[in-house]
Amino acid sequence: MNPPIPDDDSVIAATRLWLERAVIGLNLCPFAKAAHVKQRVHIAVSAATTPEELLEDLARELEDLRDADPAERETSLLVHPQVLQDFYDYNDFLDTADAAVAALELEGEIQIASFHPDYQFDGTAPGDVENCSNRSPYPCLHLLREASIEQAVASFPDIESVPARNIATLRQLGYPGWQRLFD
Repeated sequence: MNPPIPDDDSVIAATRLWLERAVIGLNLCPFAKAAHVKQRVHIAVSAATTPEELLEDLARELEDLRDADPAERETSLLVHPQVLQDFYDYNDFLDTADAAVAALELEGEIQIASFHPDYQFDGTAPGDVENCSNRSPYPCLHLLREASIEQAVASFPDIESVPARNIATLRQLGYPGWQRLFD
């Protein structure tokens, strides 16, 4: 029997909780707080059940972000709870997602970051806590304006230290601490 399909409000609430408590709360992304506080983070829930349907939703979200005023929508999270539950299938889809960016001639304007409940960095074991830096409650494609990234990087000293800092934070927190974030 398949697990129940979550409603959009539940998906958005879980995604916001993760964003506020993990991404911003642990400062895993030093740029996320400003966009969130200014209410410039758009969360879209895809009803896609196939990668092909997700690709259509992705193209629409890419175009919407391109056309939106950055002062209103700086970034978008396309959450897709019904498709690409398997991390390896999701990881394979990222090439398709990048091809969509290229097909829409958005290279250099928008890029995609990846988040998944079972995210695993190359060279890590599935149970390594540092994988949590990219673990979201549902599979998610994060669409980012490159101009926003460039601005944030320019204002953040020692950007290269962020991954190592995140690993140290998550190792100190451990899985029990990670779980408590969402209790």
